[in-house]
Amino acid sequence: MLIAHVALPVPLYQLYDYSLAMPAQVGMRVKVPFGKRDTIGIIVNIDEKTEFNVKKLKTIKAVIDSEPVFTHSIWQLLNWAASYYHYPIGEVLFHAMPILLRQGRHAVKEEIKQWQLTQLGKQIDLESLSRAPKQQLLLSSFRNNTISNTNVSSTVYHELQKKQLIEQVSHQLDHIQWQTNFSTNASSIQLNKEQSYAIETVNKQNHQFEVFLLEGVTGSGKTEVYLNILSNILTTGKQALVLVPEIGLTPQTIKRFKQRFNAPIDILHSGLTDKQRLAVWLRSKNGENAIVVGTRSSLFTPFKDLGVIIIDEEHDSSYKQQEGWRYHARDLAIIRAKFNNIPIILGSATPSLETLNNAQNDKYHLLQLTERAGNATLAKQSILDLRGLVLTAGLSQPLIEQIKKHLSNNNQVMLFLNRRGFSPLLICHDCGWIAECPRCDRPYTFHQKQHKLICHYCDTPRAVPKQCPKCGSTHLMPIGFGTEQLEQQLEILFPNIKISRIDRDTVSKKGALDNYLHSIQQGGAHILVGTQILAKGHHFPDVTLVGIVDVDGALFSSDFRATERFAQIYTQVSGRAGREAKAGQVILQTYHPNHPLLNVLLSEGYQKFAKLTLQERQQTQLPPFSYQALIRAADRNNHYAPTLLQHIYDWLKAHYNHTLWQLGPMPASQPKKAGYHRWQLLLQHTNRQHLQQILDQLLIEIGQWSETSKVRWSIDVDPIDN
Repeated sequence: MLIAHVALPVPLYQLYDYSLAMPAQVGMRVKVPFGKRDTIGIIVNIDEKTEFNVKKLKTIKAVIDSEPVFTHSIWQLLNWAASYYHYPIGEVLFHAMPILLRQGRHAVKEEIKQWQLTQLGKQIDLESLSRAPKQQLLLSSFRNNTISNTNVSSTVYHELQKKQLIEQVSHQLDHIQWQTNFSTNASSIQLNKEQSYAIETVNKQNHQFEVFLLEGVTGSGKTEVYLNILSNILTTGKQALVLVPEIGLTPQTIKRFKQRFNAPIDILHSGLTDKQRLAVWLRSKNGENAIVVGTRSSLFTPFKDLGVIIIDEEHDSSYKQQEGWRYHARDLAIIRAKFNNIPIILGSATPSLETLNNAQNDKYHLLQLTERAGNATLAKQSILDLRGLVLTAGLSQPLIEQIKKHLSNNNQVMLFLNRRGFSPLLICHDCGWIAECPRCDRPYTFHQKQHKLICHYCDTPRAVPKQCPKCGSTHLMPIGFGTEQLEQQLEILFPNIKISRIDRDTVSKKGALDNYLHSIQQGGAHILVGTQILAKGHHFPDVTLVGIVDVDGALFSSDFRATERFAQIYTQVSGRAGREAKAGQVILQTYHPNHPLLNVLLSEGYQKFAKLTLQERQQTQLPPFSYQALIRAADRNNHYAPTLLQHIYDWLKAHYNHTLWQLGPMPASQPKKAGYHRWQLLLQHTNRQHLQQILDQLLIEIGQWSETSKVRWSIDVDPIDN
C-alpha cells in the first residue's frame, strides 16, 4: 500500500499520512478528510512507510491536479524556505498559491462561454419575431456579425435560447505566443558610460546565476538600466520578474515598462480579484506573459522560462513579511535565482548594510551609477537649527521663507513628515487625561477630517469624545502635528497655491495616487506634503525644494537599525529635489544640528555613512557580522508568554551556553497590541549554520511542551524589527 505524506494549511510542524489508492505525484493537491471536515492538502512525499497503524489511516478522497501545482524550482524554493525560516511546510506551500487554488479550483484556464446561432437560428424568418422586436434585433445582429455593438439584457438572450435559435458554447482561449511579435520601442534617453557598462556587464552573464548590486544615486537612471537588461532577456524569449516595495507607489515605472515593450505585462497587486490573480498565475506558468511586476508575494509566481529577477529598492523593509511566515522576499529571490541559474539585480540608491557587506566581500557584483542622468545635479543640502525658533504646525519661519522663494519661481516644494493624521495625541487640558487605545496601551492619533481617533498599531477607530471621561472637561486638545495639520496650516499660509497631501489616508482609494501624480506632472507652483510614500521612486522634475520637517525621533531609537533606516529615508527624500535641469535644495529641520549622523550624511553622503556604520556593527558583532532569530510570544493574561520564553531561555542556556548569546525574555518594543501582551527572546550567533541547527533542535524540544498551546508564538529568522 502506498502512503501519501500530506501537508495541510495548519500551524503545526508535521505532515499527515493517508493511504493512496489512485495515481498521484509529489506536489499535487488532494482532497482529504481532516477531523469532521474535508480539506485541501498537498502531497509532499509518497512511499510505503508510516509510523501509524495502516488499517487506521484515512484514504485520500480525490486527486485534484493532473500535474504538480508548483514548478520544480518553486517547489525547491518553498521546501528550502520552510526549513530556513522554521515554519510549518503546509502554511508555506499554501501561502505561495492563489486563494482559489487553496480552495481547490483546478489550475487550468477558465473556458470562455460564447453565444452562437443554431442551425434553426440561421434559417428562421426574422419576421416571425416581429412581436418581439428586441429578440428580432438580437438575432439580426448575430447574422450580421454586429453582436458586439448590441446592448441588450441577458433576458433577451435566454428567450432566444428557449426558442433554440441561439446556444451557448465553451472553448479554451488560444495560447498566447508573445515572442513571435515581440519588439522594443526605441528610447530617446542617451546612456552615460556607467549605465552602458552596467548593462553590458549583466548581459554577459544572462545565462547563469550572479547577484548584481546596482547602486545608483537618486536620479541616476536605474530604471533605464533595468529596461535595457529586460530588453536583452525578452529578446531571447525568456520571461522576467520585477519586484517593487509597493505596487501603488510605482505607476511611473510601470508606465515606462509598457511604453518600451510590445509584450504582455502583468501587474500583481492587492486590488486584483481572486480570479484575476489566478489568471496571472496561470499565464506566467504557461509562458503567456513577458514580465510580471509585483510586491513580495509575487516572488512565488511560477514561470515557464524565467530569465532574470530585478528587485527595485532592495533595501525597503516592505520586502520582509511581518506577520505569520516572516520571510524576506529579497533573500528568497536570490535563492530562487540560484535554483534557476539566472542573474538577479538588486537596485537601490541606499543599499541595505547586509547587501553592501556582501558586495564588499565579492559575493555580489557591484555596479555603481555615481552621476545623475541628463543635466541634473545633486541638490544643495543644509541643516536648519530649530533651537529657539517658533514653529507653526512644525514649520519654522526660515523654512516658510524658502518655500515662498521657490514657489515664486513657479517651482514645486515637497515637505516630508513621516507622521499621518492631525496630531499624535489628544489630551485633556484640565486633568492631563490622554486618549489611549485599550487594546494596545498606546495613544490614539487624532484624525480631524474623519473626526475620529485611530490607533496606528491595530487600526481600531473610535469617535472623538465630547468631554473628558475622567474629569468631564470639554477642553480636549490635540498635541503635536501630523501631515493633516501641516496641510491645513499651509492652506492658510499659501491660499492660492495648489497643495497635495499624499499619505495612506489620501491614497487608499483606487486611482487616487495616479490622480495626484498627474496633477503634479502638470507643473506650476505646487506644494506636496506626505509621508515616505513620497520618497519611493517618484520622478518630480519641477520639485526644487525638499523640506524635512521632523526627524529627531529617528536619531535616538533603541533599535540598532534605526540609523540605517533614517539614512535611507533621508537620502531617498532628498533625492526628489533637482532631478532635471533645475537646481535643487534640501533643508532638514532639527533640534540636534551637531548630531554626527546628520553631519556625515550631509557632508559625505550615504556611502560614507554605510562604511562607518558597518565598522561599528563589526566591532559590536551585530548583523551582518552575526545572525539573529527572534522568538516572539503573546497572550492575553501576560503570564504564559513570558513563562514560555523563560523555559526556552533556560533550555538553550543548558545546552548552548558557550556559543549562543541571548537577550531576554523581555517585553516587545510594542508591549501590547490588539489585546495581546507581547514578549520576545533574541538569539544571536556568529555562525549562521550553527544557529539553524540550534533552532532545529529547539523546535523538536518545544513540540513536547504543553504550555505552547496556551501562547501565540513564532520564530522570526533574520528579524529587521526588534
